Amino acid sequence: MNKQQAVVLLSGGLDSTTVLAIAQSQGFICHCLSFQYGQRQAVELERARRICAHYGVGQHLVLRVDLGAIGGSALTSELAVPKDRPTSAMDQDIPVTYVPGRNILFLAHALSWAEVLGASDIFLGINAVDYSGYPDCRPEFLAAFAQMANLGTKAGVTGHPFRFHAPLLQLSKKEIILRGKELGVDYGLTHSCYDPVGDLACGRCDSCRLRLQGFSDAGLRDPVGYVDQKTGREPAKA
Repeated sequence: MNKQQAVVLLSGGLDSTTVLAIAQSQGFICHCLSFQYGQRQAVELERARRICAHYGVGQHLVLRVDLGAIGGSALTSELAVPKDRPTSAMDQDIPVTYVPGRNILFLAHALSWAEVLGASDIFLGINAVDYSGYPDCRPEFLAAFAQMANLGTKAGVTGHPFRFHAPLLQLSKKEIILRGKELGVDYGLTHSCYDPVGDLACGRCDSCRLRLQGFSDAGLRDPVGYVDQKTGREPAKA
């Protein structure tokens, strides 16, 4: 086990939590970076804090990046979040939930912090299989960013290049969930919904539908709470 340091981009979602578990299983001391960027699903930050406490990470840094002032996305503005779309339609175009420049900005901050920490490894949970509509979730994007990072940093030009790890890049949601279960990930701690009702997931946005399909394909029950699909409210207590 190497005990090297790594920076992990952690949203509080299913994918990034699985990546954190993978990085720790490889022996890295993980420092997690999360963002308050004006997203409507800010509940994910509370989940990220719980996840960091659960995993006993080295540090958890939450930065503010005001993408809400820029807008242009259903996640940072009053634009409606798409609901009830079939999964076959999700990769036909770039969806309105795309946040302009988000992964570029997040990776730039991760790169900066990694250089200060003396960490050469950066982990992120992008995925190009189940949801290929986002241009900043493709292997071509990550390869180009890595090249830029090692050309534009002191570490990169002095013989200490950065390594970018995207272990979920070519996995289906089912495969991601099964890998996480092998590592003991408690998915009840995570949050994936784009348009939550309080702490509950809507069950109808693209992210919820992909998550639910992934658990179904894996033969598992999703442990998070969802709103009642008939009333749009919290399910009645038994």
